[in-house]
Amino acid sequence: MRRSAWRFLFLSTEIRNRLLISIGLLVIYRLAAHVPVPGVDRAAIAQIFEGGGAGQTIFGLLDLLSGGTASNFSVLAMGVYPYITAQIILQLLVPIIPSLQQRMEDDPREGKKWMEKWTYLLAVPMAALNAVGQIRLFQQFAQSGDIINTPLGFNLPTLTMILTMTGGTMFAIWLGELISEHGIRNQGLSLIIFAGIVSRLPQNLARLLSDEATRIPLMIFMTIIMVFTIFVIVYVQEGRRHVPVMYPGRRVGNRMSMPVKGTLPLMVNMAGMIPIIFGQSLLTFPAIAAQFFVTNSNETVQRVAIWMQTNFGGVGDLYWILYFLFVVGFTFFYTDILFAQQNYGENLKRSGAQIPGVTKGAPTQRYLTRVLRRITLPGALFLGLVAVTPFLVGLIYPVAGAQSGLLLISSAGLLIVVGVIRDTYRNIEAELKLRGYDSAVLVR
Repeated sequence: MRRSAWRFLFLSTEIRNRLLISIGLLVIYRLAAHVPVPGVDRAAIAQIFEGGGAGQTIFGLLDLLSGGTASNFSVLAMGVYPYITAQIILQLLVPIIPSLQQRMEDDPREGKKWMEKWTYLLAVPMAALNAVGQIRLFQQFAQSGDIINTPLGFNLPTLTMILTMTGGTMFAIWLGELISEHGIRNQGLSLIIFAGIVSRLPQNLARLLSDEATRIPLMIFMTIIMVFTIFVIVYVQEGRRHVPVMYPGRRVGNRMSMPVKGTLPLMVNMAGMIPIIFGQSLLTFPAIAAQFFVTNSNETVQRVAIWMQTNFGGVGDLYWILYFLFVVGFTFFYTDILFAQQNYGENLKRSGAQIPGVTKGAPTQRYLTRVLRRITLPGALFLGLVAVTPFLVGLIYPVAGAQSGLLLISSAGLLIVVGVIRDTYRNIEAELKLRGYDSAVLVR
């Protein structure tokens, strides 16, 4: 009988220590998440998250990315989002700036180190700018007075808040790097976000159970939707198109062996959840900007601002249609950029490999790009449906759509949770096999 290598999980001292270190660092992160930023009225913050509209939409995204810390405006209110933003910016700049693209193609390993270095450096000013923007954003959407107990100008208290929030973000990034180095490899930042999302489960569950009249049918409905969503996420995320590749044979004495048949797996969803983040951020920007013109003395400007708030603020049907289209479009755009950076055509040519019937080099890259775009279509539609799941659930079951704790975890949050669990499982299993704790065939 074949048994899993996971039964040896606690037999390996090194793996056991890595797991304990990861858990300990995540506990430290969650404790730090409850440390408030000095000088903030947290009651006013709570009113913003309960107010609905554009404010709740954009702050819900910030709360998701920060692991639930934006809702109480802690020192970790920005989470690791500035680092993710810096990473995306550099990835988008590589194909635009020829010298950067040349650097990545000439030596991918050194190019990766350069990318990591500048991502950290860029994350610092991005964190500071995000802190300023987040403070002003909360101030703009505050419904009852100021959220800050001091004037909003750049005085000493406000500067202290910015430095505190920037320091909190870099602290979260540092904890993530410690997890990747001393805990579960290459999973630090993902586990930081994962821990924040999962930590909100008890609160969301309590909210769903608060209404005695509807809690039983609501819980049944939510469980069915969540299980189905998880199944679809796993199915699509595991989707691959295996392109046949012929690798050159090896020299054995004075003769060459026959070419080796292999495959190049192309992912159906290479972009992950980045299109959902960008789609929501770009779409809610007009609603945020319109806040500054709602009280304008000009009636035309005021009507336009109100229309933008209604249609881009997460409360109108047009918002969800545009959200779906934005996510689908950005999935293709971001996938093209990521795939171009990997430059499979040139890499296969250097190794002597070739796709049957396709010329090596640039023609191979163009062929693979066409194949990837075809299989990206179902992945893009999948991400678009994940993004608008709250709207679709509200149409099917209005009572569920009215719950802010929808699906216990939001659909975008489920995408992160499932992905992190899958990657962590594979990571630990690979570590076990690397140390000889492989699946064994036992004879009874």
